[in-house]
Amino acid sequence: MNKTIGILAHVDAGKTTFSEQLLYHTQSIRQRGRVDHQDAFLDSHVIEKNRGITIFADQAVVSYKDSTYFLIDTPGHVDFSPEMERAVQVMDYAIVIISAVEGIESHTETVWQLLQQHGVPTFFFINKIDREGADENRVLDEIKSQLTNNVIDITHSFSDGLMEEELIEFIAERDEELLERYMVSGYDKDLWLHALQKMIRSNEVFACGMGSALQDIGVAGFFDKLDQLTKTEYDADGPFSAQVYKIRHEDNGNRITFLKALSGTLRVRDEVEYGGPQDRKSEKVTQLRRYNGHKFQTANQASAGELFAVIGISEAAIGDGVGNHKGTVSQKSLPALKSKVLFDPSLHPKEVLKYFKRLDAEDPTLAVIWDEHFQEIHIHVMGIIQLEVLQQVVRERFDFSVVFSKPEILYKETIETPVIGYGHFEPLRHYAEVHLKIEPAERGSGVLLANECHADALSVGNQNLVLHHLAERDHHGLLTGSPLTDVKITLLTGRGHNEHTSGGDFREATYRALRQGLEKAANRLLEPIYRFKIKVDIDQMGRVLSDIQQASGRFEAPSMIDGKAIIEGTVPVATFMNYSTEFASFTHGKGLLNLTLAGYDWCHNEPEIIEKIAYNKEADPEYTSTSIFCAKGHGYKVPWDEAESAMHCL
Repeated sequence: MNKTIGILAHVDAGKTTFSEQLLYHTQSIRQRGRVDHQDAFLDSHVIEKNRGITIFADQAVVSYKDSTYFLIDTPGHVDFSPEMERAVQVMDYAIVIISAVEGIESHTETVWQLLQQHGVPTFFFINKIDREGADENRVLDEIKSQLTNNVIDITHSFSDGLMEEELIEFIAERDEELLERYMVSGYDKDLWLHALQKMIRSNEVFACGMGSALQDIGVAGFFDKLDQLTKTEYDADGPFSAQVYKIRHEDNGNRITFLKALSGTLRVRDEVEYGGPQDRKSEKVTQLRRYNGHKFQTANQASAGELFAVIGISEAAIGDGVGNHKGTVSQKSLPALKSKVLFDPSLHPKEVLKYFKRLDAEDPTLAVIWDEHFQEIHIHVMGIIQLEVLQQVVRERFDFSVVFSKPEILYKETIETPVIGYGHFEPLRHYAEVHLKIEPAERGSGVLLANECHADALSVGNQNLVLHHLAERDHHGLLTGSPLTDVKITLLTGRGHNEHTSGGDFREATYRALRQGLEKAANRLLEPIYRFKIKVDIDQMGRVLSDIQQASGRFEAPSMIDGKAIIEGTVPVATFMNYSTEFASFTHGKGLLNLTLAGYDWCHNEPEIIEKIAYNKEADPEYTSTSIFCAKGHGYKVPWDEAESAMHCL
C-alpha cells in the first residue's frame, strides 16, 4: 500500500528531528542526524544546514510492514508557506508536530487551516515532553479549544488494534450504529478499528501521540499506530493520471518534474499529455527517478500512489495534471510584497532573467516580471527571510550575486462601476476592433473572463485570440499601474478583416479596449490584509486594541478564556508587517500572534499611496487607451473619450 505522509509544524517544533527518528526506525538511514549538527538526512541543502531550518519540501521513501511510505518534510517558516502548500496537495495524511513547551503557535494554526482546506486527514504529535516547562496535557487542551475538539490521545489507549475504554467510547459516541452495538453486545476489535480508520480518513476524528523526538521517546510506537490507522486506495490498473507538485533543475539546466501518481502506471518512453484544464501539451518521458533525500535511483515504471520524478516533460507547471488528470490551480499562500532584483551592471539583464525564470518555475508565487521599459526584474515574495535565502540560492546555483530592494507592498486595483471599453487598431494594412464589458467582481475572484460574441461578428479563432490576450498577463490599473483584479471581462463583439488583420492586431485592440473602459470606470486601490488572532493577558488587551486601531485595523468583540483575551480581526499588511517584534517585546514572548494573509481590501490610505507611486498612465509603454483609425491611406489617433463614436461595430 502506497501512502504519502507529510510532516508539518511551526518552525523549531522538532519536525525534522521527528522525521530522522522515523527514517532510523524503519531502517531507511543507519545513523540519526540532527539539525544542530547539520547532518539531518532531509535538510540536505547547504542553506538548510547553515540556517538550521527546513526551506525545501524534500522527501524520503520508507518501507514499513506492508506499506511504502513517501515522507515529505515541509518548511515550518511562514516565508516558505507556498512550498509547504504545494506539498500538502499530494498528501494522503499529515502529522502536525507541536512543542509540549510552546504549545500551539501562530504558524500551527495556519498549517491546520491549510490541511482542513485541502481535506488532508491529520495526526498530531506533541513533541519535547522531556523539556523543562513541558506540559503535554495543557497542549492537548489547546488543540481541543483552538483547533478541534475531535482529538483523542492514542499514546496509551490504542495498541496492536486493541483499544481502552476511553477510546472505545470516544468512537462509539460519534457513530450511532456503533453506540447501539456497544450497548447491546460490547466492544468488537475489528469493527472499532475499521470505524476509527474511516473517521480519521474523513476528518471526523484526529489521533494524537506524545513523546520526544530528540530523546527517541514514543516516535516508533506512534508510527506503528499510524500504520494501523491509515489506508489508501489507488487504482493501479486504470488509465494513468498524476499531478505535478514540484519542479527542480539540475546544474546543467535539465528540468526535473515531480509527480504524484493518482491512478494507472507510467513507463519510461511513454508519451504523456499534460497541462491545465484549457492548455494541454504532449511529450515523451525519457527518464523516471525515485528520490530519497537528494539521491535518486532510476526506474522503468511508477504506479498509482507513488511520488517520483521524470525527465522529458519540459514545460509543465506546478499544479498541472498529467494523463487523465486536468490539474489544479489552488494556491492559498500568495505573497503580499514585491522587490526589485539588483545585480552587477556587467551582467546582461536577459541572462539574469533566464535564471530567475528557472526559479519562477520552481516557485510560481515569485511571479517574476520583466519590465522592458526600465530593463528591470521584479519578484513577489512572502518576507525578508525568503529574500535572504534567494540571495544564497542564486549565488550557489548560478555563480553570481544579487541583492534586492527593500520589499514594498504589492497593491492591486479594481473598479466599482460597470463599463464598456472600446478598442480599435487600424494603421495601414492592419485591422482589429474589440468591445469589452468590464464589471466589478467578488473580492478575491481575480480576473474572470466570459464571451458573448457571436461567430457572425467575429470568427471563433479570433474570439479565442482576444480571450487569450486578456488571460496571458496581469493588466495595469490606472491609479498606480498595479495589477487589475476582481473584475469580470466579457467579450461583447469585435471585427477583423480577411486581408488586413495580422498577428498582434487583436492584442493591440484588446489592450486598448480594456484601457478605454478603465478610463471611464470608478477605479479603486486595493491592499493586502492580514486576518489576525491575538492571545494576551487581559491586562495587555488595551494596548493591543489601541495598536490595532492605530494600524487602521478592525477587530471583533474580544473573548476571555482562562485569564487570557483572544482578539480577532483584519489589519493592513502595510501597517502590521513588522508588529511581531514589538508584540514579542511587550508580551515578553508569551503572547500569541497569528497573522494569515487574507486577500485584499480597500486601501486604507489610497490618496497617499497614489501620490507616492506617482504612476503616469499616459507614459505607460505597454498600454494606451487611444485607438487608431485609418483614412485616406493614413492612420490617425482618436483619444479614449472620443473613440466610442468612431467604432465600426456600433
